[in-house]
This record gives sequence, structure tokens and C-alpha cells, in this order.
Amino acid sequence: MKNNELKLIKEYLKELKLSGIATELEEKVEEANKTEQSYELFLKEILELGIDKRRENGKLNRLRYAKFPYKKYIEDLEKESLPKEAQIRLKELKSLKFIEEGRNLILAGNAGTGKTHMAIGLGIEACMKGYKVLYVTIPLLINELKETRSGGKLRVFEKRFEKYDLVVCDELGYISFDKEGSELLFTFLSLRAGRKSTIITSNLPFNKWNEVFKDPVLTAALVDRLIHKSYVINMNGNSYRTKETLEWLKT
Repeated sequence: MKNNELKLIKEYLKELKLSGIATELEEKVEEANKTEQSYELFLKEILELGIDKRRENGKLNRLRYAKFPYKKYIEDLEKESLPKEAQIRLKELKSLKFIEEGRNLILAGNAGTGKTHMAIGLGIEACMKGYKVLYVTIPLLINELKETRSGGKLRVFEKRFEKYDLVVCDELGYISFDKEGSELLFTFLSLRAGRKSTIITSNLPFNKWNEVFKDPVLTAALVDRLIHKSYVINMNGNSYRTKETLEWLKT
């Protein structure tokens, strides 16, 4: 193949947003010439390569935009160390059917039992399967909601969040909110309820959420909306971190 023709093909691939295969094009052409490969087979392999590259780039982009603080994979969980209910439901949750059905997942229990690991692991799994995901801590989310409200852009912010197939809201219960923060979080979570999935991790049982929201009526309404047709997993159990620390001390 002449150099000018090869250059044109690379330009066409770029215009078609298939530039990822341009680096391997010359090798593929040379291989096709040597083996006298048919045009049909050559085109098929080139297109397959382009699709594979695009899918891989899509996964990497979804993982980057999800803003996970670190990578925690479901496969890395020590299943036998998880609380009993989590062990039983893990396979079902890993199927991501709850996202397909627009259901919430609430992981509630004491610290160090694998809540955040499980939530991030499911979020990464969702990214790999083509879902649009975002990770955020509850305190950071409330700060962003307040800032966008004061800037008159709250509805724009909420609409952006409505587009995510899954939002992982971590660390509910570690910091209490003022009235404005509670109301904003209630509105935000209510907008997604019944339509898009949200994973919430909390170190508090539902009967203690009022300690965070400081409003019994709002708390009751929020819990009612969040748990409706949701997966609620009891994550009370022995702490991973305590176990790891004790093992480390022994060595």
C-alpha cells in the first residue's frame, strides 16, 4: 500500500473516531499482503480491532469519570469475612440486576465490615458493563449541593446527577447536617428514587438516622423512599481493619 494511501486511511479512521487502530494498521496491511487475505476478512478484522479499542477506551473513561478514590474490586473481597447477609446476597448483587431495575442498595453496619469496598467494587463492575457511575461521599455531596444552590445552578447540578445509572453515596452517618443540608440531600435522593439506582453506605441503623438529619419527619420520609423496593443489607460484623491489624501485630 502506498504511503499517501495509508496516510489517507489514517485520516479517515480519525474522522470516523477509530484512530485507536491507526498504530496497528501498517502491521495488519503487511500481514494481509503476506497471507493473501481476502478484502472481506481484512475489513472484518480491522473493524473488530476498532470496536475492541473503542470499548476498552469506554471502560477506562467511565472509570475515570466515576471518580473512585481508589480501586476496590469485588473479586478482592474476602467473602468468608463479610457479614452473613452480605455473603448470601453478593452473587445476586454482582449481577447488577438492581441497576437494571432502578433499585437502591443500602449497606448499613458498623465500621470496617466492607461497606465501602463492596460499594466501590459494584461501581467498578457497573463501569465495566457499560453503566454510567459516580462515586461521592455524603459530606462532599451536600457541600456541592449548597454551593450550586447559592450560585443559582442547583437544577442544572441535579439534572446532571439524574443521568447517572448509579451513584455511590458513601459515609452517611459520620457527620450530621444542618437543616439546609438535610433538605437538599432529601430532594436529591428523592429525584433518583424509583428511577435510577443509588448505593448508600452508612455506619448507622435507620432508627438512628435522625441523629444525622435532625428532623424526625424528614428522616422518616427519606427512609421510606430509599428502602422502597430496595436491597437493604445488614453489614454489622467483625471489622476487617481490626482483623488485619491483629494479624500484622502477630508478625
